[in-house]
Amino acid sequence: MKILKSLAVSVFIFGTSMVQAQKNDLGAWYMYFGNNKISKKLNLHNEIQYRNFDAIGDLEQLLIRTGIGYDLTENNNNILLGYGFILSQPYLNGEKTENIEHRIFQQYITKQKFGRFNIQHRYRLEERFLEDDFRMRFRYLLGFNIPLNNKELTPKTFYASAYNEIFLHFDSPVFDRNRVYGALGYVINKNMRIEAGYMNQLQENKNRGQIQIGFYNNIPFTKN
Repeated sequence: MKILKSLAVSVFIFGTSMVQAQKNDLGAWYMYFGNNKISKKLNLHNEIQYRNFDAIGDLEQLLIRTGIGYDLTENNNNILLGYGFILSQPYLNGEKTENIEHRIFQQYITKQKFGRFNIQHRYRLEERFLEDDFRMRFRYLLGFNIPLNNKELTPKTFYASAYNEIFLHFDSPVFDRNRVYGALGYVINKNMRIEAGYMNQLQENKNRGQIQIGFYNNIPFTKN
């Protein structure tokens, strides 16, 4: 736990100092992800993301997602139907505004393993109900987790994490954004891990960085 606390504190201090130096050029996202088995095939997805324009206190977006998934094969090839509530507080002409989005999404996740490389492909379709608009979007994520001090992602293992995710609109312009992420993670036990890293987002020909701290909880709700 001391290693875990040191990792989180170090990244938080780094993020705070960077944000003070580059106001509104570097944000911070604090994220919780739950993926909990409710039967042999079914899982409950639950997620909260608290996104800031700076280290903390200047809310950019609060995102809450949940959904029910089903494994087509044992612990793999998961299809999921979900719902998301998104509260955004962007700046418009220097003034902070607020808007709410309701989102339905369908996704498919498949995992592969090559040596130490744990690979994930995620395909997600979103129906976005905005206050005065409706949009559809497709997302594809390719992610990697690579254990560093052990051969497998067993407890007390440090690992490198990376992903690239592209977002595409169903109307014009087709390209929405692209995210590139790199992080250092730590496996606390077989059901919990933490990651701290950096994500760069390209949107409307502008790059913006985000410090990210994520906690992952896979504690099953059933013994089966």
